[in-house]
Amino acid sequence: MTASPEAPVRELDVPYEGFASTVTADFNHDGFVHLSGVLSPATIAEYEPTITSEVIRLNTQHLPLVDRDTYGKAFLQVTNLWQENEKIKELVFSRRLAGIAAKLLGVHAVRLYHDQALYKEPGGGITPWHADQYYWPLSSDRCLTVWLPLQETPSEMGPLAFARGSHNFSYGRDLPISDESEARLKQAVAEQDFEDVVKPFALGDASFHRGWTFHHAGPNRGTVPRRVMTVIYMDADIRVAEPTNDYQTADRGWMPGTEVGQVPATLNPVLYDSSAT
Repeated sequence: MTASPEAPVRELDVPYEGFASTVTADFNHDGFVHLSGVLSPATIAEYEPTITSEVIRLNTQHLPLVDRDTYGKAFLQVTNLWQENEKIKELVFSRRLAGIAAKLLGVHAVRLYHDQALYKEPGGGITPWHADQYYWPLSSDRCLTVWLPLQETPSEMGPLAFARGSHNFSYGRDLPISDESEARLKQAVAEQDFEDVVKPFALGDASFHRGWTFHHAGPNRGTVPRRVMTVIYMDADIRVAEPTNDYQTADRGWMPGTEVGQVPATLNPVLYDSSAT
C-alpha cells in the first residue's frame, strides 16, 4: 500500500527566524517591537479575504462616519473571529505568532486571551492614545497585543504608533480610550519626553506591544480601509484578577467559569509551550 504524502508544512507552524539578537531586551526597554516579515505576502493573501468577509458579516456599526463619536470613527471592531470561522482560527492559534509572543514576554508558554479585527475606513478618524491593559482583569503585565496589518500601511493610512518606554509610566492607567485619554495622554507623552514612534508597515510586518504601552494611530487618509487583525496573548500561568472597572467586568465573559485567582483555561487554550517542543 502506498503511503499517503505528508501534509505540507504551513508557515504558521514554523518558528519565526527574523529576530535581532536584542529583540527581547528592546521589547522590555521600549514596550514594543516592530518586526519585518512575520508573515509572507502569500500567507496574508490566504487569510485576508476571509477576515474581511467576516468583518463585513458581523459588523454592527451602521451609522455614517459623520454621526459617530471619536471611538466610533476610529475603526470597525469585531471580536473573537476565531469562534466564528475555522480559517481565521488557524491564524489566531498560529504557533508562529504565539511563539514570538512567548519569546518577547520571557515565558515558557502563552495562551489566547482574545482576538479582534480593527478596520479603519477611508476617512476614519484617529485612534486616541490609550493602554490596552486598562480593559484586562489579569494578575500581571505578562500579556501583549499583536497588531498585524493585512495590507501595506503607509503613514497616510494611520499605522499604529507607540510612546517608547511608556509601559513603565503609571499615570493614565485609569483612562478608557476616549477624547479624554487622547488629550491627557498626548500631554503626558510630551511632558515626559517619550518618543512617539510612527513607522509605516510593509506587507507582512507586525508589531507586538505590552499591555501598558501607550499607543495611538492617525486617521486613514487613504482610499481603502486599513485592515488589521489583532491577537492578544498572555502568560499561560496568568490568573484572573479582581476587576477594577466595568470594562474588566465585561471581559470576564471571555473567561467563562474562571474565578478570581484562577488560570483562565476553559476557552483560553495554551497555543505555544517551549517545553513541549
